[in-house]
Amino acid sequence: MAELKIICEEPDSLKQLIEEAVSKRMASLKDGIRRTEERIKEFESKYQMSTEEFLRRYENDEIQETLELDEWIGESWMLKGLQEDLDTLRGIEFVN
Repeated sequence: MAELKIICEEPDSLKQLIEEAVSKRMASLKDGIRRTEERIKEFESKYQMSTEEFLRRYENDEIQETLELDEWIGESWMLKGLQEDLDTLRGIEFVN
């Protein structure tokens, strides 16, 4: 695990600011994940297949590309990125 050390005249205040910023970012990411998952569920319902199946069939050229399907792909990529960012923030440990 990487370690980051910050030297500051007001370490307690800075720690609180950083913790609050991380907390707000995590809340924002969770909201983004929720909204993205809802959008993906709309695609899955409309096309009657899971995103995993859709992506597999798309990669095998079994599905013709459309603007809407590009949007589905984008949503799946966005979800992955949001989840990775959230996992990164969850891995932060504040020590004294």
